[in-house]
Amino acid sequence: MTRLYKYFFRGLITVLPLALTIYLLYIFLAWTEAVALTFLRPFIGGFYVPGMGLALGILGILAIGYLVSKERVQRVLALLEMPFTNLPVVKSIYSSLKSFADYFSPSSKNTAQQVVILRMPGQQLELVGLVTRRSMEGLPEGFSQDGRVAVYLPMGYMIGGYTVFVPQEWVQPIQMSVEEAMRSSLIAWMARAENNNRPAAPAVPEPPGDAPGAPGAGSGGQA
Repeated sequence: MTRLYKYFFRGLITVLPLALTIYLLYIFLAWTEAVALTFLRPFIGGFYVPGMGLALGILGILAIGYLVSKERVQRVLALLEMPFTNLPVVKSIYSSLKSFADYFSPSSKNTAQQVVILRMPGQQLELVGLVTRRSMEGLPEGFSQDGRVAVYLPMGYMIGGYTVFVPQEWVQPIQMSVEEAMRSSLIAWMARAENNNRPAAPAVPEPPGDAPGAPGAGSGGQA
């Protein structure tokens, strides 16, 4: 019975991520298809081929991307964005979403974003974060200007995090993409390392001044 129990959960763990991924992908594609057809129905009438709405929707997004790369269209887009960038509440929501999207856009790959390890002097704690700013230029008065960087520390199991401004020497870059770091942070770094075939044995720290294998050594005979 124990063996059947083990096989069941092993199979469930194998199938569940695949099934959920396919299901969520299906829901997203079906929703995209329905939205695209809503705009296309006045032009195509009752004519429909499965996948046509999704294909035309992708072509429409590509066309928009091509148009907004033109300077004249960017000027028109700036005028259309004025209500979203001036209304008090809408401005905060729109600006935050736009900045977040611009941070992960392909055109921003040459900016300061980088995955780093944050180590504070005198502390053995290590934090994984993303460098989002390498200059304090443009920030309100009161920020330190002594070579600090902004590091975003994402949280696990939730959308959120903290942004801290620390000295440059506190951070050390690591070979990891921003997408991989965000994905690992979301699941609290529970994913197994793909290139780690043999897990390293955890190091057991020895008390200072104690001889290995000699209980009570270095205590000076005090109780």
